[in-house]
Amino acid sequence: MKLPITIACILLAGALAAQESDIVAEGAVPQKAGTGYRFTEGPAVAKDGNVYFTDQPNDRIHYWDEQEGITLWLEGTERSNGLYFNNDDKLVACADAQNRIILFENRDKRKVLIEAFEGKHLNGPNDLWIAPNGNIYFTDAYYHRPYWPEGQHEGQEVRGVYLLTPEGEVKRVIDDYKQPNGIIGTPDGKTLYVADIEDRKIWRYEILNDGSLTGKTFFAPHGSDGMTIDNRGNIYLTMGKVWVYSPEGELIREIDFPESPSNICFAGKNRDTLFVTARTSVYTLKMNASGVQ
Repeated sequence: MKLPITIACILLAGALAAQESDIVAEGAVPQKAGTGYRFTEGPAVAKDGNVYFTDQPNDRIHYWDEQEGITLWLEGTERSNGLYFNNDDKLVACADAQNRIILFENRDKRKVLIEAFEGKHLNGPNDLWIAPNGNIYFTDAYYHRPYWPEGQHEGQEVRGVYLLTPEGEVKRVIDDYKQPNGIIGTPDGKTLYVADIEDRKIWRYEILNDGSLTGKTFFAPHGSDGMTIDNRGNIYLTMGKVWVYSPEGELIREIDFPESPSNICFAGKNRDTLFVTARTSVYTLKMNASGVQ
């Protein structure tokens, strides 16, 4: 039976809208890009689209090239965990061998950006996000490491979130979490999302002109080890699977991977490949959405 033109148009419009709203490319499934690691973490995309990620227990940083695959970049990384590239395309790392944030000028030269707050060592920087103005926001969780000196304990009285400015000023901007972990901001530098992984909550904040935070708002009922954002403003969380929430806080997609994801970013020249670190392996997934970081 031939449908009336108006009904046919409505159905077609609905089909096109559904297709456009689907963030995963049609027919795409997770592809294993590499395996044999102890625990992968901290994927960060460079300006060329290559991704650097850590095998934290093995103290190594590897990188993934869209054409060439995976190569070892550095061994001996101060137990780097979360990674992010700054505006100069230099790699910044949460290095918890000595509980500090470091900058890799290159593979042979590094600089300590911060290792203490108010005269006490940090608990263990875990993940970070760098705002467009160069401000670094990092979560200072506490996961006791077997390679720490005997008797070392939490240096800070709270497990907080900190702001480190390009001028070297530092202040604690969140102090009421059980265990801060994943963190990501919007490309305009106005909004910050932070995971309290132990409390299984994601919170959203407005970033003020001085870098401080205001307007704490509940966003999603999940913890998250790592987070990223796409060009539609959707927030991607990693907790057992990948959970995708709209900017309004609506769950729009759940994506399963063969192993439990730990962290996530968009990769490749066009930033349309989801790159996921997941325990002993790393995976890619072709997307309709693209990254903005």
